[in-house]
Amino acid sequence: MNLEELEVYQLSMEFGENIWNIVAKWNYFEKDTVGKQLVKSADSIAANLSEGFGRYFYKENRQFCYYSRGSLFEARTWITKAHNRKLINENDFNKFIESLDYIGKKLNNYIKSIGKNQ
Repeated sequence: MNLEELEVYQLSMEFGENIWNIVAKWNYFEKDTVGKQLVKSADSIAANLSEGFGRYFYKENRQFCYYSRGSLFEARTWITKAHNRKLINENDFNKFIESLDYIGKKLNNYIKSIGKNQ
């Protein structure tokens, strides 16, 4: 199996792109404060999955998945802040939270599966 076949990776990549497309439209101040943090945390979900997958040792892979899960929770915080500050509308906020919940479930299942065959 390669990285691009993992559904959790595909979903994480899509999530990062969706966040980017929203933040790219913001004004400078919003981008420079909340936007940068939100994009970095959203992109880190997939990036940490990639790094762990490339380690080829299941314990390291699992550790990077934990980092990915931490980034997921950080992204949730920044999305909430963006919503509270009227940078993200209610509809987008709900879609992003729903997406993060789903990615979180997939990520937890992936973490459980790592090393099962070792």
